[in-house]
Amino acid sequence: MLWQQVAYLLAATTGLVSAADKPKKEGAKDAKTGYGPYPEPQGKKAAPFPQPYYKEFEEEYTAAGAKSDQRSPPVYPSPWMDGSGDWGDAYERAQKFVKDLTLIEKVNLTTGTGWQTEACVGQTGSVPRKGLRGFCLQDAPTGIRNTDYNSVFLSQNTIAATWDRRLVRQQGRNMGTEHREKGSDVQLGPAIGPLGRNPAGGRNWEGYSPDPYLSGQLVGETIKGIQSRGVMACTKHYIANEQEGFRQAQEAQGYGFEEQGHSVSNNIDDVTMHELYLWPFADAVRAGTTAIMCSYNQVNNSYACQNSYLTNHLLKKELGFQGIMLSDWGAQHAGVATAMAGMDMAMPGDTSFNSGAGYFGTNLTIAVLNGTVPEWKIDDMATRVIASWYYVGGDKGQVPVNFNSWSKSTYGPKHSISQERNGVINQHVDVRHEHGRAIRNAAAKAAVLLKNENKALPLGPAEKFTGVFGADAFPSIYGENGCSDRGCNNGTLAIGWGSGTANFPYLVAPFTAIQNEVLMYGRGMVSGIANNYAYDEVTQLASQISTAIVFVNANSGEGYIQVDENYGDRKNLTLWQNGEGLIKNVSASCNNTIVVIHSTGPVLLNNIHDNENVTAIIWAGLPGEQSGNSIADVLYGRVNPGGKLPFTLGASRQDYGTDVLYKPNNGKKAPQINFREGKFIDYFAFDRQNKTPIYEFGHGLSYTSFRYSNLLVKGEDAGEYKPNVGKTRKAPVLGKKGKASDYVYPKGFERIGLYIYPYLNSTNLKKSSNDTEYGMEASEFLPEGALDSTPQKKIPAGGAPGGNPSLYDTLFTVTADITNTGKVDGDEVVQLYVSLGGPDDHVRSLRGFDRLHIKAGQTKKFTAELTRKDLSNWDTNAQDWYISMYPKDVYVGRSSRKLPLKSVLPTVGTKGAVKKYDKKEKDAEKKKLAAEDKKSKDAEKKEKTDKKPAPKEGKEKTDKKPAPKPKEDKTDKKPAAKDDDKKTDKKPAAKDEKKTDKKPAPKEEKEETEEPETEISSSTGPDDDNVTAAEAKETNEKPADYQPGKAAAEKVEPPSYKRVKRSLV
Repeated sequence: MLWQQVAYLLAATTGLVSAADKPKKEGAKDAKTGYGPYPEPQGKKAAPFPQPYYKEFEEEYTAAGAKSDQRSPPVYPSPWMDGSGDWGDAYERAQKFVKDLTLIEKVNLTTGTGWQTEACVGQTGSVPRKGLRGFCLQDAPTGIRNTDYNSVFLSQNTIAATWDRRLVRQQGRNMGTEHREKGSDVQLGPAIGPLGRNPAGGRNWEGYSPDPYLSGQLVGETIKGIQSRGVMACTKHYIANEQEGFRQAQEAQGYGFEEQGHSVSNNIDDVTMHELYLWPFADAVRAGTTAIMCSYNQVNNSYACQNSYLTNHLLKKELGFQGIMLSDWGAQHAGVATAMAGMDMAMPGDTSFNSGAGYFGTNLTIAVLNGTVPEWKIDDMATRVIASWYYVGGDKGQVPVNFNSWSKSTYGPKHSISQERNGVINQHVDVRHEHGRAIRNAAAKAAVLLKNENKALPLGPAEKFTGVFGADAFPSIYGENGCSDRGCNNGTLAIGWGSGTANFPYLVAPFTAIQNEVLMYGRGMVSGIANNYAYDEVTQLASQISTAIVFVNANSGEGYIQVDENYGDRKNLTLWQNGEGLIKNVSASCNNTIVVIHSTGPVLLNNIHDNENVTAIIWAGLPGEQSGNSIADVLYGRVNPGGKLPFTLGASRQDYGTDVLYKPNNGKKAPQINFREGKFIDYFAFDRQNKTPIYEFGHGLSYTSFRYSNLLVKGEDAGEYKPNVGKTRKAPVLGKKGKASDYVYPKGFERIGLYIYPYLNSTNLKKSSNDTEYGMEASEFLPEGALDSTPQKKIPAGGAPGGNPSLYDTLFTVTADITNTGKVDGDEVVQLYVSLGGPDDHVRSLRGFDRLHIKAGQTKKFTAELTRKDLSNWDTNAQDWYISMYPKDVYVGRSSRKLPLKSVLPTVGTKGAVKKYDKKEKDAEKKKLAAEDKKSKDAEKKEKTDKKPAPKEGKEKTDKKPAPKPKEDKTDKKPAAKDDDKKTDKKPAAKDEKKTDKKPAPKEEKEETEEPETEISSSTGPDDDNVTAAEAKETNEKPADYQPGKAAAEKVEPPSYKRVKRSLV
């Protein structure tokens, strides 16, 4: 039995210590991790730095900070499903189904059968008595993995570049269709972890964007699309799965770090968790995701799959998640610990691949029988599985699995690992339909035109001689599927590597499509060179042509594959295979050089952007199977590009502030990555640090031009915010667990080798467990409250899937007119940003967008709604969302730094009621409060003076007594003086004064006496109004009378919502 080492289980379950590590005293200093001082790079091998952040980003933007070895608090019991939101019908039907199940059948639903034991990459046990075969779980976010006659779709960060909700949902529907018709019940996607903290992160391409709002909106659309086809969507990887390095000890050991025994711990503060990493998961839960996959990494030194705070509190309590929490493949490190911490399904079922032993299966059956896992818990786990199936309509007819992940042969063993039971294993069902057309259209609309000097694009049929350069323009010499899981970089790059890939049915190379273009529509010539290092040949051809098109790339993927010593994560942000050198060589001989980039994320383009002979640059991302055709559509003008960057392209990797940890930093213990940048990643970091990017977040050009005008903000009657109150009902118990004799292997049962079963070997549970430490009572090692089935207190931020329903009330409707002032039809992605106004807030945050198709000369209206959550911050004391009283601005434009329209939002009360911003009233209130505060301090000072003891005899009286400490404000957990000191100590006063002098005082707002109370017209700048880096910095100014550390005294925010020290998650 594998319930051994109970101390370790307790550690992992409570989150108090990392498995096998002894707890340190609270407040212990960080270990010597090598985070500082920051060594200067010495030669190529020294860069990148071994730190996960850079020298100029030393200031911690998380007040309490994300510290090494910090801990998550334990939260128990694990919440039981309640059918809230639109889950009511599925919940009731699931309860009826589960009531009729035996313990063995319930355990079967929660346990994978083992790696390579069935046709799918993951498969649960079945319930033959109810006509239910085991659920098939199959990768991936870009198509159905390890099959044939399937499509390969755009990567998620490429479809994100469309900024088009309709296209994203369509891709979800098409993927769902292919999964269902192959017999897959659960698509292991979409992914929003990684979010994209590190620009070099290996699997960033599997996610959408580092912006939580954009990721949240698009993941919701993808989920709705997938599940509309009767397939359960599994959103992954929960949470803070931001790099491949050290995600698993075994991988690290395989790459030469033999002493690494634990996965990396990503340490995050409470505010950053809520306002950044948890945000898109809330949108996924609200969209109805039926499953969430927990990640390999640790979070605050507890493995994500057994971190009770992450699952029990954040996911199931606060976000009201009704579905299945399942483990990543091999991310489960315990049995009872994971179940009680909220995990519902073990995948692929074995403790390690092909071990033949499982933490669940037989061991879960034993745990229920001996009371270690209560009946209500196994019932809840099974109910969540069946309710998720009902929720998407999967019960309307399961399609038999008609493929085999381990072989493309028609005939072979049905159980690959044990080579048993031969028969038909692949029916080669073609599930593609007309999805290729949709892929081509989406990939063309995802192309981001970064630069287009002198209208170099679009090209026309009159091009006399076109030269195509770069290996990325041509097919791979190994074939499009020649490298397992696409684990190489040969030929054109259309997808990254790892489990997030699928087999190409074909791959249209760019050179092929350009050749076809010239042959079909023109009378010119076309020639190409596929060798990036053929310097003489490249120079010779480039000097003859009228137009050069250079294709370059940068690749990355999952950590179990390394390509050119890139161990999943990229070593750098440069172009691969001498890409920059190729561009330099071509452009030196051709003054009309067009560059097309296929990459998994940001790359450095400084020299390319500044090159006068490079007339156009396109980021084409990872476009899938129709790569060549889609880029030809853009190059030759059939599609007017409208894509926008879903991330920032910076001038250096240091400008991002965060980076991958490449070397262990904690000895033999778990490597520690402190997310001390807080919520300031990607463009948030650039804005905060006043860094000028090469191309900003949201940037993208068109073959036409657009004018923005008539911004209008209208307040809506949303009512007050209603915290979630009351108690849950008691945990339901469905059926009886029975006795051990009911669950031994049936007589004559034929076992499959290495298969994970729920049956017992013996009625003697200790003997069946084969565990020398068997026999401890649950109370001896489970945390307090873990077995509690009584009604539990609800939390204010909860109440429904996605969180408190009041968070999604609309407070404002924003509209603007967008006019196509050019001569051709085109798409414009209109973007809305909000400044929350606080000193610790983002300069601006994306809070709305829409892609509008506008004909030449036509005007269309952009409309976006701002919800209560869009304007809220997370309060660590109240553990709820609130709206601060800082003045707030709304911007509308074409990118995060090109925002011609701006308006001030009306003041919104902390309870969400829309109020008119009256400056005179506000100033009078501040003066009154300041006077009262001064009066209180004077009285306190006098009282302390009166109580001062007389000086001792012989001592000279002196007036040089220390200043009295301010009276502690009872509404805050810490004295205001300490807060002031802390704020002041971070920067010398002189520097503060100097910095303040550089900033102009905020402009005084005019009284709104002539306009309707809930409508505000905009201040409209010129059409080409650019927000510079300096202006971006200045828009985050404090109120004119704001003083650092005195927010509480000045009553800038209500007393109950002072700026507080951020607690740990």
